[in-house]
Amino acid sequence: MSGGTMLYGGDEIGALVFDPGHHSLRVGYAQEDSPKAEIPSVVGIGAAPDTNLDPETKTDNNATPNNSDQRKYYVDTNYVNVPRAHMEVQTYMKDGMIDNWDLFEKVIDYAYANVIQSEPEYHPVLFSEASWNVRNNREKLTELMFEKYNVPAFFLVKNAVLAAFSSGRATALVVDSGATHTSAVPVHEGYVLSQAVVKSPLGGDFLSRQCRQHLEKHGIDLSPVYKIASKDVVKERDNARFTLRKLPENLTQSWQNYMLQLMMQDFQMNVLQVLEGPFDERVAAQIPTVHYEFPNGYHQDFSSERFKIAESLFDNAMLGAGQLASTSVGMCDADVRLSLFGSVVVTGGNTLLQGFPERLNRDLQLRAPSNTRLKMISANGSVERRFGAWIGGSILASIGTFQQMWISSQEYEEAGKSQVERKCP
Repeated sequence: MSGGTMLYGGDEIGALVFDPGHHSLRVGYAQEDSPKAEIPSVVGIGAAPDTNLDPETKTDNNATPNNSDQRKYYVDTNYVNVPRAHMEVQTYMKDGMIDNWDLFEKVIDYAYANVIQSEPEYHPVLFSEASWNVRNNREKLTELMFEKYNVPAFFLVKNAVLAAFSSGRATALVVDSGATHTSAVPVHEGYVLSQAVVKSPLGGDFLSRQCRQHLEKHGIDLSPVYKIASKDVVKERDNARFTLRKLPENLTQSWQNYMLQLMMQDFQMNVLQVLEGPFDERVAAQIPTVHYEFPNGYHQDFSSERFKIAESLFDNAMLGAGQLASTSVGMCDADVRLSLFGSVVVTGGNTLLQGFPERLNRDLQLRAPSNTRLKMISANGSVERRFGAWIGGSILASIGTFQQMWISSQEYEEAGKSQVERKCP
């Protein structure tokens, strides 16, 4: 079957869409409306098991055997979140790009074996990438997919372009707030205007650290769920009464930090809220409080402090989300600015904070020229907003006119990995 005549999309051959991020890797089939799996972007690395002593090594279908490498790797929530002695937790992402390729391969192996459950050579693959991804990384990913996984076809698209597509726009200003950073990326006719991409290191992880500092300062015991065997019901603000679970010795610091971070993410998504205007103690105090119970059974109401922590995403003079967006538009040509302000797409898991789109809208309205018609596009459903780029990829890979765009394995064999620079803008 020659590369020219093979139809990749359509109903016969399901294309796969991979959307890597700092929080998780989203994987699934094109044409579906949400990913099949969301795999955390961390891998647990265990010490080399002694097969005589450790019966688990024989039954654990997730540990990827590698003859030269004696260490054991744990991928996905059910395996990473189990307390194990000497298991380090490491991410393969750095600055929005894939950094540790060995760990990344382990996760892709897992995705094919346990999520897709099909051979890689049957499915074309569409990958999303950061708008500032570098050539070296793009070529390496292309090479990996063709050489190791023998995919029939491959394509790489900027995640901001995909997020715009998922909202039905080819031109948009995409404000993406994820785990490690918030970025504003202008997309014009399906291409990223790379000279005007602006990003800041304020994201979900930054808020997690703020929450942790605030709670520790107030002496609240942050025992994550894995430490607790049982707990008693206590009155509000009373000290928690709970019994500790017997844990393996030598739990690593990286794993404990990771589990604490998961707990903080739950806290911030349930408690934090963004005020419509700049933080004002009087206004915040009038809004109903939110009740939260910690894993150890301690519970209390949170009032104005939940707005104060979330405010840090917006009140920074240089790095606030509204400031990023208006700076980005200001760096574009004057003739595209109106169309960018006319469709501001909000995406990323961190934008699910209550009140985020409304506050961004207000901040942008103050900064936009008076004759501008500002339109915010933020999907109501949490799935659509968290997986915006993945959904865009799912739409793109299943469009008939896109099928001639793939880099086929034949083209790769003829021209090598440099094809990606030529064919994927």
